[in-house]
Amino acid sequence: MKKLLSSLVISSFLFISCEKEETIHQTPCNGNCGTNYIVVYENQEIFPNPNGYYEISWNGLEYFQIKGQLTEVNSDYIINDVPQVEAKFDSDYWVVINNLYFQTPQYSYLGWFNSQNLNRPIAFGNHTYTMNDIISLHSPLNIVGYQVPRYFCTDCPYSETLVGTHSRYNYNPTCNVLLDDEMVGDTINLFIETTFNPEGGVWYHGHSSPTPKEVIKDQIKVIII
Repeated sequence: MKKLLSSLVISSFLFISCEKEETIHQTPCNGNCGTNYIVVYENQEIFPNPNGYYEISWNGLEYFQIKGQLTEVNSDYIINDVPQVEAKFDSDYWVVINNLYFQTPQYSYLGWFNSQNLNRPIAFGNHTYTMNDIISLHSPLNIVGYQVPRYFCTDCPYSETLVGTHSRYNYNPTCNVLLDDEMVGDTINLFIETTFNPEGGVWYHGHSSPTPKEVIKDQIKVIII
């Protein structure tokens, strides 16, 4: 009877000692992730007015910049000296070419030529490309630098990666924003989504929670004057 009790005690001890201790994930920035984005035009920082809007005086330079400074992440989220951070830029301003058309000459396969060696064909008319033709060939351009494909799949898992302009793996993300004289008088809303540990949200065996990630959303309003 004593041997049986001793065996049970030893088995219980081994079971307890072999039980895997749960590992707790370290947060990307110890809960203190932060972002700071500024507006730059002609290498000069633009400061917001009392209403929080950034006023840019058009001076011929056809872009302005959004520059960021991000909190550094913990060592667990630095791989080969590369920090796991990402900034996505988007806007509500799209560029569509209007009042534009162009013509191309049309030739016949068995048409006339104005040289004996048949190198200079004579056109029998012109074909005019209108705005609708151009849009079907080229999607509208977002001023942060991307276009939505013509046959965009909104339900596909990769669709989110096709929207916005991304700056990854650095603490100073920068986006060049298109600007021209026709935008004078307009207000531009810029949306920035910064993710610390973009690969977060994955569940690993032995953990009671997914790998953490932190997302910070900023909005910048710019007036072109």
